[in-house]
Amino acid sequence: MTGKGEQYQFAISLSVLNHLGRNLYRNFVTVLGEAISNSWDAEAENVWIDIYRDEGKFIIGDDGQGMSAEDFQNRFLKIGYSKRKEGGPKSASGRPFIGAKGIGKLALLSCAKRISVFTRVSADREYTGGTIDNSGLDAAITKDLVPEDYPLEPLDFSLIEGLYTDDHIGTLIVFEGAEEILKNSAEHIRKVLALSFAFSLIDPTFTILVNDEEIGVGDLASLAETTQFLWTINGFGDEYTDSLGGLLEPACELTTKLPVTGFIASVTLPRHLKIRGTEERATVDLFVNGRLRERNIIRHVPTQRIVESYIYGQLHVDALDREGADPFTSSREGIVEDDSVFQALLDYVRRELLPRVIDDWDRLRLKHGRDGDDENSRKSRRDRKAASLVAAAEEDFRPKAGTPNADLVDDWLRGLSSDAEFNVSSYVDCFLSENLVRKYVHHKAVGLPSGVQKEIDEWKGREGERKAEANISFDIRRDNDDLSYLGMDALAFTAEGSKDKSKQSLWLDAINFRPVRNAVGHTGVLTENAKNHLRLVFENIKGRLRTLLSD
Repeated sequence: MTGKGEQYQFAISLSVLNHLGRNLYRNFVTVLGEAISNSWDAEAENVWIDIYRDEGKFIIGDDGQGMSAEDFQNRFLKIGYSKRKEGGPKSASGRPFIGAKGIGKLALLSCAKRISVFTRVSADREYTGGTIDNSGLDAAITKDLVPEDYPLEPLDFSLIEGLYTDDHIGTLIVFEGAEEILKNSAEHIRKVLALSFAFSLIDPTFTILVNDEEIGVGDLASLAETTQFLWTINGFGDEYTDSLGGLLEPACELTTKLPVTGFIASVTLPRHLKIRGTEERATVDLFVNGRLRERNIIRHVPTQRIVESYIYGQLHVDALDREGADPFTSSREGIVEDDSVFQALLDYVRRELLPRVIDDWDRLRLKHGRDGDDENSRKSRRDRKAASLVAAAEEDFRPKAGTPNADLVDDWLRGLSSDAEFNVSSYVDCFLSENLVRKYVHHKAVGLPSGVQKEIDEWKGREGERKAEANISFDIRRDNDDLSYLGMDALAFTAEGSKDKSKQSLWLDAINFRPVRNAVGHTGVLTENAKNHLRLVFENIKGRLRTLLSD
């Protein structure tokens, strides 16, 4: 039995660092994000990420408040310590704290063999801190040591000699043995950080630099240049959306009572979502207090509609970071799905946001001669295919931007698009209906009625003359038989074979059909009355053909 005066306490093995740090954080951007977020929380105005690829190391430095020796031991090295537990949800300057659980710092252990932390609170003090050697940490974990039995190594000040000014205040973290991580180019890191940290773009008091170059909207220029349409939510606007000068339409403004702002945008082609020079793709991402919290949130509410492969954006929901709630997963790479605010957001995305974007996108794409959403009932499938063919053909005629009359030719092409779509679809109807009647006449071995041969001979003669003028000696028609020279009225007269013309419904429709059909064949631009007439007659012809062909 246990004595009454004895007390017990938890003993934490160093192996917990594997579970909460090295094995939990797999995404390099998440690792960078934890360091950058610590700098944000420390009131830094600048964060420098300096890459020394040849040496297999990189350094993350800031000009924040820094830490005293006591702070470094009792706050930074204390797993689970969070500033907001002592000082509330915001810093002295009003910045919302990013850190919440106090375990994000362990992400730093996952991307290098040695990690050295140099920090100081004023220029007249020496740097304090220590070095974590992951090989030594592995040995300590193998021996099942507790933290008290594993002191950090002393700092090697030659690592930062000459890199920063003597009056530098803040924190420097040196990562050695990071060759695997540094397979990513500086350009890749810049672009991914530009996608991941909205506060680096929208807050003038906070700047992230990679190899002394400030991250900004220019890092996403390839994405901006291919963006066609934009939807803003609850009046959202920032430097990036302001940079979208090539939009084909003004932004669609959406509102909701939910505490969400942000934007959705769509690109010309799905491949444009791939960030040039990286393996990353732009998606619809969730941000909280300016930091990326979950990529591609529409995967929670998939529509299986084609528009998903064209859109990207940001949804900012600062209300997710609220007192008494902790909706962020331990890896900081997602949201706990049963969080009530998150569920309300997903419901809005599913019921309102995506349906509106899908419908608008289809309408605007069709307006500008691009493929839309085949599942949308706004336009029939055959009309969409005709529009797609016309749009593809227009590219052969569209001059390059900046060439003389480019805008004028663009206007002409836009003006012809809808008529071209109608004529393309109508010509297919002409081609199929007339050739089906020819097939029927051949199959039934119907003889030619009197008077028809004269028409055949006339057309053959004309064609012969035109071939001679063009110096053409090869056959033009694949099936060089008499029926190929007849129009619909003569074909219908042949197929129905009745001497009583009042009973020849296909022939009567063909007579009605001929004037407009000839205009289509001669690339005429039809009036609306002519289009309506042709649609009506074609429906009659198709119905009669179905009856005839079923015989």
